[in-house]
Amino acid sequence: MIANMKNIIDEKLECLEKGFQKVLYEKDEIFLRNMESKNLAGDDVRHYMYWEWTQGVGMYGFYRIFEESGDKRYGDILETYFTTCFSIGLPAKNVNTCAPMLTLALYAKKTGREDWFAVAREWADWFLTDMPRTPEGGFQHLTSDTRNDGELWDDTLFMSVLFMGVMGRLTGDERYTREAEHQIRLHVRYLQDKKTGLWFHGWSFNRNDNFAGAFWGRGNCWITAFVPEYLRHCDASEEIRSLLVDVLKAQVNALIKYQDAETGLWHTLVDDETSYLEVSATCGFGFGMLSGYHLNILSRKSRECALRA
Repeated sequence: MIANMKNIIDEKLECLEKGFQKVLYEKDEIFLRNMESKNLAGDDVRHYMYWEWTQGVGMYGFYRIFEESGDKRYGDILETYFTTCFSIGLPAKNVNTCAPMLTLALYAKKTGREDWFAVAREWADWFLTDMPRTPEGGFQHLTSDTRNDGELWDDTLFMSVLFMGVMGRLTGDERYTREAEHQIRLHVRYLQDKKTGLWFHGWSFNRNDNFAGAFWGRGNCWITAFVPEYLRHCDASEEIRSLLVDVLKAQVNALIKYQDAETGLWHTLVDDETSYLEVSATCGFGFGMLSGYHLNILSRKSRECALRA
């Protein structure tokens, strides 16, 4: 299985080397038309073609391979990506465009690129001072085309709060760490279901509800992926570490019950067998469960569940 995964990664690496920009952004006409007319900052749409949450998640995957293997090819991908994006120009700051900043901060610190790290610090400072807030000081889920006034979303923890926690460790600036921990407490309070351990996608302070009250698969997987990575990279207080471990265990215990026995996948609505089986959520669950297992947080049963996925 590991050999097969390496072959897949090497194939994608070859594609990237043959045509970096072509592979980095697969043209999405609906996305482009929307961003041309609706992006909140009125930016050049190219900024969002190459720097959004999708690229942020993908580049973090390449960074983890680079970190673990030391293979220069993966460092070259990151070097090319960030150099290209800086030449195009970065988009306006929001929850989702923050996602590539996680990798930028880690890679810049590892390679001594202080000029790039200064950009990460600028974004972290913006989140401290200028990020729109919900009641109780939560990061409003501001995206490139939607303000989502008064709303907390679980995506925010992976896309922005993980970055803030990493910046706290890399800089020694406790303001970033305190902010990350405040966001964790708030999102747990409003988004984790106390009965099941699963997560609602969002909370609206304007309506006082959890949107449709559904347990969306990919929304949940951001939490499964976030917790181990936060504990791996960030200086978590004992209180926050204990909270996150409990959160992850409760969620995974529920997820194990809902995994489809035949395919190893999960449904797009986790607890609704009539909803379709969905791959991106399954990838996030598998990644988070294996990461949690390797950090000695989760049980062998979680590992077996992830491998079935």
